[in-house]
This record gives sequence, C-alpha cells and structure tokens, in this order.
Amino acid sequence: MNKWGDVMASSLRVKPFSMAIALLLCALLAGGTGAAVARAAAAKRVSMAYNGPADPEKNAVHLFAATFREYVENRTGSRIQIVLYPDSQLGNEDERMELVSDGLLQINVASYAGIAPIMPELFAASIPFLFDSYAAAHKFFDEGEYWRKIQALFQKRTGSILLEAVEEGEFLAFTNSKRELKSPEDFAGLKFRAMDSSQVALYKSFGASGAPIPWTEVYMALQTGVADGQMNPPMYIIIGSLYEVQKYMTLANIQYSDQFLVVNGDWFNSLSKQDQDIVRRAAHEANIITRADVEARGDERVKFIASRGVKVYDPTVAEMNQFRQTGQPSYIAWLKGQIGKEWIDMAMSDAAWANREVKK
Repeated sequence: MNKWGDVMASSLRVKPFSMAIALLLCALLAGGTGAAVARAAAAKRVSMAYNGPADPEKNAVHLFAATFREYVENRTGSRIQIVLYPDSQLGNEDERMELVSDGLLQINVASYAGIAPIMPELFAASIPFLFDSYAAAHKFFDEGEYWRKIQALFQKRTGSILLEAVEEGEFLAFTNSKRELKSPEDFAGLKFRAMDSSQVALYKSFGASGAPIPWTEVYMALQTGVADGQMNPPMYIIIGSLYEVQKYMTLANIQYSDQFLVVNGDWFNSLSKQDQDIVRRAAHEANIITRADVEARGDERVKFIASRGVKVYDPTVAEMNQFRQTGQPSYIAWLKGQIGKEWIDMAMSDAAWANREVKK
C-alpha cells in the first residue's frame, strides 16, 4: 500500500490513543450532569484543539480560536457550541490529526508538522523568502489558484476540510547562541533545531546542519547545546522563553508564519448550508482579526526580545537578496524530490502575482 493508502487506512482504525481521548472528550463535554447532556442534545457541541497557551496576547492561535468560537456561537444562536482545548491538551500534532481523521475531534489548528506528512504539497507555500510583505501573503491565500487547489486536494485525500491558513505570528527569524548572522556564510558549522525536513533543507543550503526537535524540547536543546539555534516568529520565541538561551536574532523574514484550520468532513457536511456558511465566514473573519493583531504587535515583540539581552539584527536589502539567492534555489531543489513540479510552479507564480498586486 502506498503512503496515502496508509494514511487513509489509518483513519478507519480507532487506535488506543484515539479511544482514550474519545472517553476523555465524552466526560468533559457531558460534564457528568443531566443538564449538561440536555444542553448538548439541543446544540451541536464540538471540540477545537490547538497549540500554545490560552493567552490572546502571547498566542495568536488562541486569539483566532476564541474569536472563531465567538462568531460561530453568536451567529448560530448557539446551535453550534465550541469547546476550546489549547496547549496541545488533546495530543501532539500527529495525534490531533489522527483524531480529526477518526471523527473524534471536529476542529483542529495544525502546524506544518501535523499537516505536511499528509499534504507535502503545502511545503511549496513555505519556500523561503517567497513573500515581500504580509499583504502579499494574505492575497496569496485569499485569492490564489494554488491555495484553492490545495484545499480541493486535501479534501479528496483525507475527507477533511482545510478552511484557512491562520496567521500565527510574524515572519520567521533566525536565532542562535554563537554569532550574528548577516549572510549565509555565517551559518557554517552551526547546529539548528528544525521543525521538519523542509527546515533541515534550508539550513543545509546555508552550510549549517539541522535536526528535527519537537517544540516541547526546544528550550532544553538550546540550553544544553544540542542545538545552537532555531527559527521561529518572535511570538514563539517569547512563548518558549527562547530569549533566555539565545544571544542573537536576525530578522530575515524567512517564511510566512501560518498554521492550518482543519475540520472533520463528516461533521461539517452534517451542518445545514446556513451553518456551513457561518463557519466558513467566521473562520475567515477571525483570521482577519488575528492578522491585524499579529502585525500590530510585531515591533513590540522584537523590542521585548531585545530588552532581554538578545542582539537583534535587521539585514540590508543586499543581505536579504543574498539570503534569497542562496536559500531559495537549494530549497526548491530539495522540494522537487518531495512533490510535483507543478505545485512549486503554481506557488511561485501566485506569490509573484501577489507581490506585484499589493504594490499597485
């Protein structure tokens, strides 16, 4: 069986982890009282899981989830009620995607680590230095052909529905504990934490090494020297207190920082057309609110990191071009071994169009 067959076959089995979470969700949602059961019967009470703390100032994904819940509940008159599970309470990335596939979790916000094993074509949207601005990234995901085709393929492949690319933080920045990074040559010999294989490929293009390390282990890896550096948006550098174990940060605008709103297809299709439209609109409008908040807090977060002793460097235009000219071709060469060239061409074309359009 090919790897996509393995993915689909796994959705037909209720694994021990899924069963344990199913029992937990039943207990939590029912609340153990007749009144709670009655309320659940009168409304469609569903669960939404994601990473990070339940703090809208520190975690943009929580701001998105809380806004999305408010919009959905208000506009459906509480026909749909959403229970939030932040901080990966319902499992890590792979486990939560498994729960969605098995129909035990209705709504999940997944990072690339959770969704790319199922949908590697999404790596084309994280080609380094693809977007010149937030506005260009928004246009790419809101209006581009690539994103529409990704959504259609994801639903065909998994049965689940990919609603939004949720802005989760500022553009990614490099940090490390050894030296300032002003050019690709400065990466030589450094060891970096990677979120996934795509980041490993980027580090290699700069002459560094990369190894996948789970987010929950990043602080310790940096503290003990297992890794010298990592890349994340400033928001995650603050959430993880990484400024305590890093000395330098380069604002290289490497990649747009997003996660993905995934909903179980059977649940979504069980809704009336009216409620489906409400859920779709709520997801997009919550994303617009989140985008504005992320971008308004960007400078503030960088200043906070600098105030904790991290030396922040903002590359010149010439230095940014050098990063792009070195990193992008190597990443694309790696990506051609993972997905069809048509996805890369489509993403590059849409990004170029979006970059032009927002400058008009």
